[in-house]
Amino acid sequence: MNFLITGSNGQLAKEILRELDKRGISFDAFDHKSLDITDLKSVRDAIRTKKPDVVINCAAYNAVDKAEEDWQNAYLVNGIGPRNLAIACEENNIALVHYSTDYVFDGLKNAPYTIADDPNPINQYGKSKLLGERFVQSLSRRYFLIRVSWVFGRGNETNFAKKVIEWSSKNDVIKVVDDQISSPTYAIDLAKATLDLIDTGAYGLYHITSPQPCSRYEWAKYILELIGWKGTLIPVKSDEFKTPAKRPGYSFMDSFPVMETIGYNLAEWKDETKRFIKEIAGSR
Repeated sequence: MNFLITGSNGQLAKEILRELDKRGISFDAFDHKSLDITDLKSVRDAIRTKKPDVVINCAAYNAVDKAEEDWQNAYLVNGIGPRNLAIACEENNIALVHYSTDYVFDGLKNAPYTIADDPNPINQYGKSKLLGERFVQSLSRRYFLIRVSWVFGRGNETNFAKKVIEWSSKNDVIKVVDDQISSPTYAIDLAKATLDLIDTGAYGLYHITSPQPCSRYEWAKYILELIGWKGTLIPVKSDEFKTPAKRPGYSFMDSFPVMETIGYNLAEWKDETKRFIKEIAGSR
């Protein structure tokens, strides 16, 4: 079996490559310079040349605020890119794995979102990701569409956990919002769950994230406790931070039927965070 990975420089892609290597599975990895997924001809050529059994798309436009003005590029990468991959995979009878986000929901339900809930994104980033979802679902027969939230990992990519640690090195007082609630997703665990899901052949839509919700504030508080920061953490509302893109308030996603499909859910977010802190401490 051979895999083709796009967006290979990202934090999730790097963990997937490590997991593939650990399992002795061959792969071809492409960063955005070596394979532009918004170019249909390039995508077709790469897939015909490499002949993978599975394509895992980790390429994404993740600049949530920038996407409000730069929406065309967001739509290109998050919408047209997955469309191109879906077309090429379908032409060659190849399975496609594509990642989406909790930001396809408006956050107004105030209860866990399930795979049966209708998306209703409230920012351009969420709309671009929903566009990608729709292309994958309409153009592919063999797909795994995986929604994730608050992904964090080792890599060079910026994430909330790394930002909190960076803030702690420069500030004695930190303010973090307590009215944005979802669930962290550790890239190492997500990579393993993705490959285990592929092994089942149970195609479809999944929510793969930690099974317990938390606020940004709760997560930051736990991170700062783990690293022994002695400053003051203040909970605030989202209104205090004026950002171009509106964020959903409660976008925690229920993981059903992940347990029923691969036999386990991801670890709780505190366990994930503790392992992450240990990992980055060991890499310094």
